[in-house]
Amino acid sequence: MERGFHLLIGYARPCGQMGAKMISQNLAEVYRRISQSCQKAGRDRKEVVCIAVSKTKPNAMIEEAYRAGVRDFGENKVQELAEKAAALPGDIRWHMIGHLQRNKVKDIVGRVFLIHSVDSFRLAEEISRQARRKDVEVNILLEVNVSGEESKFGITPEEAPELAQAVAALPSIHVKGLMTIAPFVENPEENRKYFKQLRQLSVDIRAKNIDNVHMSVLSMGMTGDYQIAVEEGAVYVRVGTGIFGERG
Repeated sequence: MERGFHLLIGYARPCGQMGAKMISQNLAEVYRRISQSCQKAGRDRKEVVCIAVSKTKPNAMIEEAYRAGVRDFGENKVQELAEKAAALPGDIRWHMIGHLQRNKVKDIVGRVFLIHSVDSFRLAEEISRQARRKDVEVNILLEVNVSGEESKFGITPEEAPELAQAVAALPSIHVKGLMTIAPFVENPEENRKYFKQLRQLSVDIRAKNIDNVHMSVLSMGMTGDYQIAVEEGAVYVRVGTGIFGERG
């Protein structure tokens, strides 16, 4: 795993406002489960990073997680991310994990550590344009709709190699890997096939040896299925409810 990348993880607890102790306990349980999955899969625990999905959560709760050691936080909406980034500690690594509109790109380029949700060449073009304008380099993941659900954003697995090839030629933008959002299921084992498919897709793209395409990162797995995702190679797991509780 490239230096500086980390994972997002979660474990369900009762809803409502939770204090520092509850958040710390939740994080400890998430980390324990990640370690367990790493051991099962023969992986180094350091390969997996927990992204605390902080969408809709007040700054006070984010600060509690920060004090518990979390540095990677994920947001779904540009405005919320920008406001939190301006108000919270500067060493937080912000991840844009929600659908990103082209007209919002200018508000997060230079503020985010990683954009997980690039699903078109036109979006990548705008990220590149804004990155050049601000003289920064931007790391991205290509969002793949592995399950084929109509309600989800993302390119098809068949489209991914071509998009990776096209985006790789853009200046100031770097393709670090792939992201997917698996279906909501009662049994997390049902999503193993999708995580396997994303991992295989990353292997296939890596084999093409495209300049500026690294495929070192898989962002997959959320509160309900992150353990399975870790077993199948996730580098980032995105966990909100498991850390902060249900959205109120």
